[in-house]
Amino acid sequence: MSHAHSHENTVPRPALVLAGALVAITVALTGLVRVGVLPREAVPAVERAREGVTPLAVRHLVFADRADGAVVVQDSDRGATLAVLIGENDGGGFVRGVMRGMARERRMNGIGPARPFELTQWANGALTLRDPATGRAIELGSFGATNRAAFARFLQPAAATGSRA
Repeated sequence: MSHAHSHENTVPRPALVLAGALVAITVALTGLVRVGVLPREAVPAVERAREGVTPLAVRHLVFADRADGAVVVQDSDRGATLAVLIGENDGGGFVRGVMRGMARERRMNGIGPARPFELTQWANGALTLRDPATGRAIELGSFGATNRAAFARFLQPAAATGSRA
């Protein structure tokens, strides 16, 4: 009975070479961006300012949790309730997730929930949710059309959108 085993490399040499090349290319590209040879990814707010993109619509929103788990969305300028989001099918899941992150940042900075958020539709089609209290902004278009629409409906001229309860 032999207890000998092979120490032969089981990963094919071409795969190791390709993996090494991928790491080397990644490090090289990162270095080129850091030293300014390659441009960094654009910051949307900076690009909008540089290109002179103006807001088409701005709405100041307050999000409040109800005891039953629903989220009430209100236009703070008019005092109107825009939506009561009850489930996942009404876009409430995405809205809850985004607002949970924004609320966590406010708590970490010792800021209360009273100050409204700004939802802005830009002339170039972008949609931004900004927290004036912390300065944090989220480009909602980067989450896909369905999730973008979960917030875009709050800009509609009609006072009520979404579910009511």
